This record gives sequence, C-alpha cells and structure tokens, in this order.
Amino acid sequence: MFAQSFLRTCHLPSASPVWSKSRHADRRPRLLARAKIIGALRKHFDAEGFIEVEPAILQASPGNEAHLHGFATAMIGSDAVARTAYLHTSPEFAMKKLLAAGERRIYAFSRVFRNRERGALHAPEFTMLEWYRAGAGYEKLMSDCAEILEVAAKSAMATRFAFRGQECDPLAPPERLSVCDAFARHAGIDLFARQLDDPSDRDLLASQAATKGIRVAVDDTWSDIFSRILSEKVEPRLGIGRPTLLCDYPVSEAALARVSAGDSRVAERFELYACGVELANAFGELTDAAEQRRRFEREMSEKQRVYGHAYPLDEDFLDALAHMPEASGAALGFDRLVMLACRAQHIDDVQWTPVFDPASGRAE
Repeated sequence: MFAQSFLRTCHLPSASPVWSKSRHADRRPRLLARAKIIGALRKHFDAEGFIEVEPAILQASPGNEAHLHGFATAMIGSDAVARTAYLHTSPEFAMKKLLAAGERRIYAFSRVFRNRERGALHAPEFTMLEWYRAGAGYEKLMSDCAEILEVAAKSAMATRFAFRGQECDPLAPPERLSVCDAFARHAGIDLFARQLDDPSDRDLLASQAATKGIRVAVDDTWSDIFSRILSEKVEPRLGIGRPTLLCDYPVSEAALARVSAGDSRVAERFELYACGVELANAFGELTDAAEQRRRFEREMSEKQRVYGHAYPLDEDFLDALAHMPEASGAALGFDRLVMLACRAQHIDDVQWTPVFDPASGRAE
C-alpha cells in the first residue's frame, strides 16, 4: 500500500534545504498524495452540492479566541492612512458572511496563519478545510467527517492512519464520546461534579487535577485546568483503533457554538480525533449577535490578562451574524489529515514549501 512506504521515515533536521533535488525527491511521494487527497475531497464536496469559495485572508480581526495569535500588517487605505489589518486564523468570519448573504452549502481550502505555533503538528501557516451547511444540525457534520476520512484513506491507498506509534482504522465507524465521559474514562475526573457557574468549580477541578499529577498554578482559571487535563490525559487516548468524535463541550470552551437544547451546561461542539491527533473542530453555529459579542469580549478580556493585548472585534461580522441562517460548520486541519494518511511525523513533511525558520532564514 502507498502509506506503507513511509513506515520507517520521520522528520529529522537536514543539512540540505527543502529545495535540493535529493531532499525534494524524498518528500515528493507525500506531496503527490496531498494533491490526490485534495482533488478527491473537492470532487466529494462538489457531489454533495457544495460550492467552493475563496475567503479573503486579510481581515479586520484575526479571530477572537483568547489563545489564538494572529499576524498583523499595515493596510494603507484610499485616504493614505495606514491601519492595522490581520491575516486570518480561520476563514470562519468571512464564510459566515456568505451564509448571511444567502449561500447554503460552502467549503474552502484556505491558507490560514497562527503565530506562536510551531511543532510536529503546528505550523504558522497551514491549510484549513472549512465547510458549512445551512439548515443542518451539527450531527450531519459527524457523518461528513467520517466520509472525509474515507476519501483521504482511499486516495492515499492507506488502510491505517498512524502517528507516533498509534494507529487508527479510517474506515471504522467513529466512536461518539462526550467530554464528561472522556474525562471520567481517561483522567478519572468528574468534570461536572458541580454546576459550572458555581464559583467553587475552579477549586474543585484543581483539586481533582492535582490528585492525578497534573500541575496547577495559583492563577490558573477553570479553563486553563480543563485544557491541561484534556491535553495531558484525554487527547492522547482518543482515536486509537477507530476515530473518536469528542462532543458536548462545556459552554465556556465553545465560544462560537450554540448551547445544547438538552443540557445548558454544554454546547453543540465536537472535535474529530484519530491516532491521538485532533483533526477537526465543529459547531452548531451561534447566531445570536448580542451573545456572540459578550463571548468575544470575555475572550478578549482573558487575552489581555494573559498576553497583555487583545484584538478588535469584526463589527461587520457581528452585523452579518444577525442575518445568518441556522447552520453548522466545521474546520479540519488538512495538513494533519495528510500526515496521518501518509504516516508522516512532522507537518513540514507534507507541505510543498514549509514556512521558514526565522532563526536560520530557511525551511528546515
């Protein structure tokens, strides 16, 4: 099988640049697989009645989640005044404006930019596959995710996905697991021991985390502790053997999702995992502009507290949100999908031209 030829390969620093013929030849099979997967996914979405769109990259705001970091630039307008603009961290705001304008099913392969992110699974510039369904519940996106895994696997002739010794059958029906159940199963922690709006929640979660050997700082918030438990104890155990759909996130951890009709403590958000790797993030979209503004302001207040700066709100987006239909949307890290299908160990291995390292001035 195609993917089996990558079993013994891994990403290691190289003395030769990525543009050298020998190194490019080593990388080329994965890059061709990338091209096949993207082509097959385009056919898949087209067959489902989607329209491919091209969201603008320059935006008034890079996004308003506390721990996402954007790249800023100066845009000189017709009045010759330079104003700050940002490279988007996601095409989400622009695509939701298209939903407000009347589009019903749209998808995009977008180059997105996130500062402070570099590692085996992170790059400051990468490709995001994002799609929206107007009038559809977010459960429909779960079946979309299963179909995307199948398309990618068949395109790369991969019978198994793999990463760092973990494997997953991409054709197996995904397991659906709530965040609460995942914390109990993999961390031994009762996430909802008390209501989330109880002020003592933070201390209770901190106490439970400490008993499991998880470091907790004095100034950690409930969300900080939640994220650390998730990354250290839960995520590495998801998507092993078969994909996992981690759903029913606490409302505080789903800034752009609507609250679940069945449980006000959780939101309509799920993430797709394979081989312990997060691949996709999906929402039943929040369309209440006033509530969205409150959530963004809360996120930016936290960003100011932690990082000493915040981003502006996209007022045009908030205006459009009031006209957006009920919809569900998902964002998938396309490079990660290719990595798992090709058994690559580093995101640079599946990017045609990896982002350069500022320290060396070249892609390593």
